[in-house]
Amino acid sequence: MTKPSSLNSLEYDILIIGSGAAGLTLALRTADFAKVAVLSKGDLNQGATFYAQGGIAAVLDEDDSIDSHIEDTISAGVGLCHREMVEYVVENSAETVSWLVDQGVPFTTKSSDTGDSGKSDPQNQELSSLHLTQEGGHSHRRIIHATDATGKAVFEALQQRAQAHPNIDLIEGCTAVDVVTQATSEDSAASCVGAYILNQQLGEVQLINSKFVALATGGASKAYLYTTNPDGASGDGIAMAWRAGCRVANMEFNQFHPTCLFHPHAKSFLISEALRGEGATLELPDGTRFMQSFDDREELAPRDIVARAIDHEMKRLGCDCVYLNISHKPEAFVREHFPTIYTRCLEFGIDITKQRIPVVPAAHYTCGGIVVKQTGETDIRNLYAIGETSFTGLHGANRMASNSLLECFVIAFAAAADIQQRISTISHSTHIEQWDESRVTISHDEVLISHNWDELRRCMWDFVGIVRNNERLQRAQIRIKLLQQEVQDYYKKHRVTNDMLELRNLVLVSGLIIESAISRKESRGLHFTLDYPELSAEAQDTILEPDQEL
Repeated sequence: MTKPSSLNSLEYDILIIGSGAAGLTLALRTADFAKVAVLSKGDLNQGATFYAQGGIAAVLDEDDSIDSHIEDTISAGVGLCHREMVEYVVENSAETVSWLVDQGVPFTTKSSDTGDSGKSDPQNQELSSLHLTQEGGHSHRRIIHATDATGKAVFEALQQRAQAHPNIDLIEGCTAVDVVTQATSEDSAASCVGAYILNQQLGEVQLINSKFVALATGGASKAYLYTTNPDGASGDGIAMAWRAGCRVANMEFNQFHPTCLFHPHAKSFLISEALRGEGATLELPDGTRFMQSFDDREELAPRDIVARAIDHEMKRLGCDCVYLNISHKPEAFVREHFPTIYTRCLEFGIDITKQRIPVVPAAHYTCGGIVVKQTGETDIRNLYAIGETSFTGLHGANRMASNSLLECFVIAFAAAADIQQRISTISHSTHIEQWDESRVTISHDEVLISHNWDELRRCMWDFVGIVRNNERLQRAQIRIKLLQQEVQDYYKKHRVTNDMLELRNLVLVSGLIIESAISRKESRGLHFTLDYPELSAEAQDTILEPDQEL
């Protein structure tokens, strides 16, 4: 059964903006008691979930422990993780994995004969049968996966379930413009009552009236010139929440994945950290290994350390890339464990069973985001944020590998439970103004958007990248403020388009990133500045208020 891809209702109990792991999980957990819409800007599979290779961190092995996973996470987060949130997420990891197995996700399992990985009927999997791999920052093998295409497997299983559910509408080609808030009668606090949505098929903005809205829009890595993220990662949820009056936190912590395939025709292709977990080594062009000079954990150090090491060596040598080498492993092992990477690299003439993989760091994950409670609710009543767009306190100053998908599921479970308790007390608003575009015109200068987009991403890459300093950040701030003014003027005069909305959101979020980076007078985790190279004695979150001057 395939659901219609166009908007067929303007009123829902729950409007979920974003169709990745977080959004689909929330939809499935609430659809038995609510009418749910899941909106996607493009195809449903264009979120980051579909492209996630590594896996989901969970304590499933008898040699592992909840305490170990908690301490590994806090260590990787360099003192900024919120312990109570780390404990909550890790303690609920096994439950969410069990639910995913029940949804039919075909995780890789152990072979009873050889100990190698293989696949079995997902409906008959036991948690103890799941194959576990290891990634950077983890002290044990605790990453469940579906070969090297975990996100694709999760997305397809959840999408299939959602398509079959009569209370879920999956809607493509709709871009959120802004959430709608109103002051409630009992107090002056704002409540979310819906959202304005650009229906790309009709070319017009429509109002969706909804009791609850959940932002599951992912991160903002498209602010950078080089990224592993799909094109839709434009910080939409963060920007909408900020404009609505929500706080954001720790926006300076942008995770750069150490190993993105370096090839002129390989756009945004990530080389999973799981290769290093299975013994792949990082090498300079002459074949020399270098990670031992930066961290005792070598290739299995956390991502911030590995990315800075690669950046340092590339700048020191003036080389375009470094190399990841797994060719010393048996060919059958490599092809069985990493079929997606093997096939994709082969398309570019690289046989990873015999050749090294050229790699560079690229923007990958937004560790900060919209401040939320443990239930996923934001500062605004009935507005939730889940997944990468949120700030729960789990990741601290550096997200540990494969904790991100886990967070999506655990917080979506919590949000669903919270909504179920409250939904009977909420009514649809009866007084929401329709979108008014009577004073705007169609733009005939779309080139201005592409020009500003390119200027923004180059500015962020050059001045707000892996290594920062005061001068670079201040230069970036000046340029971004000018871009913000240009974009805002353009937005006020013209009918909205998808490209305009994404640029509007990205330029706002870039300003939040820069402001957060300037305010942190230390180097911690993913934020490294030459002017303050030491770690401060006290770890504090960077929290920005919407009413402050940026």
